[in-house]
Amino acid sequence: MQRRQLLILGLAVLGLVSQVQAADKPDPTGTWKWSVKFNDQDREFTLKLKLDGDKLTGSMPGRNNTETNIEDATFKDGEIKFSVTRERNNNKFTTKYTGKLEGDTIKGKTESERNGQTQSRDWEAKREKA
Repeated sequence: MQRRQLLILGLAVLGLVSQVQAADKPDPTGTWKWSVKFNDQDREFTLKLKLDGDKLTGSMPGRNNTETNIEDATFKDGEIKFSVTRERNNNKFTTKYTGKLEGDTIKGKTESERNGQTQSRDWEAKREKA
């Protein structure tokens, strides 16, 4: 009888440990905000992300209240990658985002091409509290 009780207790502890580990797993789901300075003007950005299993989806609101879906999105081991393609004056512009999720902050780099040259800048987004 004692052996059975120890077995049940052991299984209960394992169950609690796995629940704690699942709760500790980073999750980028939420609304993220940051600002970037362009020509002495601050421009606000918003990113909406949803992680469903291993699949990361999301969108970025843009001008005229249009939502642009993110593309090629991945999230693994706290690392996030995606790109956003926008169109302006019949020209397409793609920005690639990479970053590391730590709590309610994503810090990383963006890369985009302008006039044939790749430009890179830092970005740091904060999760909006519900």
